[in-house]
Amino acid sequence: MNTPVISDLLWRYTTKKYDPDRKIPQEDLAVLFEAMRLSASSINSQPWKFIVIESDEAKQRMYDTFEAMHQFNRPHIFESSQIILFAYHPHYTREDYAKVVDKGIEDGRTPAEKRENAFGSFIFAEQNTSPDGNTSCWTKAQTYIALGNTLHTLARLKIDSTPLEGIDTERVNREFAAELEGYRCDVALAIGYRHPTEDFNARLPKSRLSSKKILTRI
Repeated sequence: MNTPVISDLLWRYTTKKYDPDRKIPQEDLAVLFEAMRLSASSINSQPWKFIVIESDEAKQRMYDTFEAMHQFNRPHIFESSQIILFAYHPHYTREDYAKVVDKGIEDGRTPAEKRENAFGSFIFAEQNTSPDGNTSCWTKAQTYIALGNTLHTLARLKIDSTPLEGIDTERVNREFAAELEGYRCDVALAIGYRHPTEDFNARLPKSRLSSKKILTRI
């Protein structure tokens, strides 16, 4: 299948070794960050924060969180161009959704006189809220939608990436508590450019299950 979308997805893979001398141009980062902002989410809840780690100081803080586990991912911190923390709101409330509703009014999506009606969709959040007010099972799922959109956008921009669930989540959340502001990070993403000779995964063929194994049309 020869289309730009498929060609870009065939091009991407999980990068195992980055070229530390190559940084992502600011104009490409601007496109990426806007694409992340435009990610889909249930009821347009947008229950996320994206923390971009790019200064040497911030990278050192992230590097130090690997002291106890997942050291195989540690080299990515300084060799990649940026690390992005994908964080979700663990206690998403009606007040949080009100910010979405009011932005919809500001943008002309929702008539001001129908503001209260717009909260009807909040039932989806309520159905995924535990008795103690925890919404993590729902909001974390939205964050992975944003992660998928980010991976696709990076492929279109010909920027390499490595999803990192191999992080010490408790240390990361403690270290970046000020930036996370109560949100929680369980997954990060390294972005940059593959090393021209030392990334073994770049030389391996793409491998996925066949369509007939995973796709049913009825």
